[in-house]
Amino acid sequence: MLNTLRSAWRIEDIRKRLIYTFLMIIAIRVGSQIPVPGTNPSVVAAIFSNMNNGAFNIFNSFTGSSMENFSIMALSITPYITSSIIMELLTIAIPALEELQKNGNEGRKKIVEYTRYLTVILALIESIAMAIGFGNQGLFQTKNAFYIIVCVITLTAGSACLMWIGERITEKGVGNGISIVLLVNILAGIPEELGVIWTTFTSGRTIAASIVISILIIAVIGLIVIFVVWLNGGIRKIPVQYSGKIQGRRTFGGQSSNIPLKVLTASVIPVIFASSLMSIPAMIGQLFGNIDYNTFGGKIVLFLSSNSWFNNSVPWYYSFGVLIYIALIVVFAYFYTSITFNPTEIADNMKKRGGSIPGIRSGRPTSSYLNSVLNRVVFIGAVGLSIVALIPIIVAGVFKIGRISFLGTSLIIIVGVILDTLQQIGGRMVEREYDSIF
Repeated sequence: MLNTLRSAWRIEDIRKRLIYTFLMIIAIRVGSQIPVPGTNPSVVAAIFSNMNNGAFNIFNSFTGSSMENFSIMALSITPYITSSIIMELLTIAIPALEELQKNGNEGRKKIVEYTRYLTVILALIESIAMAIGFGNQGLFQTKNAFYIIVCVITLTAGSACLMWIGERITEKGVGNGISIVLLVNILAGIPEELGVIWTTFTSGRTIAASIVISILIIAVIGLIVIFVVWLNGGIRKIPVQYSGKIQGRRTFGGQSSNIPLKVLTASVIPVIFASSLMSIPAMIGQLFGNIDYNTFGGKIVLFLSSNSWFNNSVPWYYSFGVLIYIALIVVFAYFYTSITFNPTEIADNMKKRGGSIPGIRSGRPTSSYLNSVLNRVVFIGAVGLSIVALIPIIVAGVFKIGRISFLGTSLIIIVGVILDTLQQIGGRMVEREYDSIF
């Protein structure tokens, strides 16, 4: 990785792109420290300290702790991520959008335009909900219509600004801009979380014991990173043979290829869906008042909240909520994959192009084979994703550490974005060398 960056820095065009990306990152982090005018960020931090659940951990890591600071970029890039997922689902469900997506570059530009509009709408809705919900709990130093409107406009503009920065990084920087924004926010919270882990395990111990514990912590984190890299790069390649045309004594057009099926076909989306669904009761309860955990509704919140899993201070039967969590991850993994990967369509396209899987007949048998392989790959990915998602929950519950989201699904995002960015830099370097030859 260092060699790739060192070589890329020597190329003027790539060096300018790296500098531009770095300047945009600085702008993001500066904006994340500016609080919304007329608000008391400590109120939001106090509210979220009681919302230590899966969805909040993911959301807070995506915002780089901007939500706790209630900065002008508190919504971060999450409205854009949500709108992208919604547009992807709508493209499958609405024939007009599906046709638009297939209409080449112009159609894709229209989809991107609709995604931007939807992002602003979602950011506006979330801003209004937070201004009202947090405002009822003392967010504003002086609560009146003016400050509420300023809060809504500021949060919406901050999210739109991050979306713009992400697109500019894609155009003038390196890597996928939206992914880079997400990566920067996640990395911003890691030092604090590492400090919490180190303090928890070394507090009150001798220097020798602290050194040994530090080495063990580094080793465990290293093993988790290796597992995530392996999981992120896992691919099942299905061989495809295309028939050639025989003219005289020569054969033209015959070639071999493959269909790559990623183990993490749905990336971290199943975890986001599952965490958000299970955290809805807790979020609603916290926004509209304190939760009484002695009532039936309060016990349901504890059962669904990851904050009560593997925690000795609450009854162990609450930990069975993790089974629902795993089941939802598996279900959403299959659901999202089913709408983004169509074995029947792929089998038909292969048949039209004269392609076939060795040993499998074209048409319906090919579709059935692809579907069976896909089901196994998705299950392996869902299990691996569940393991990664549960690691920070188990550690936080057993050792009472608090939020350590970077060891979970955030780590998958970190690894994926870094590898993708390095691959793009390498591609630009190869393209540069190719242009210099010709």
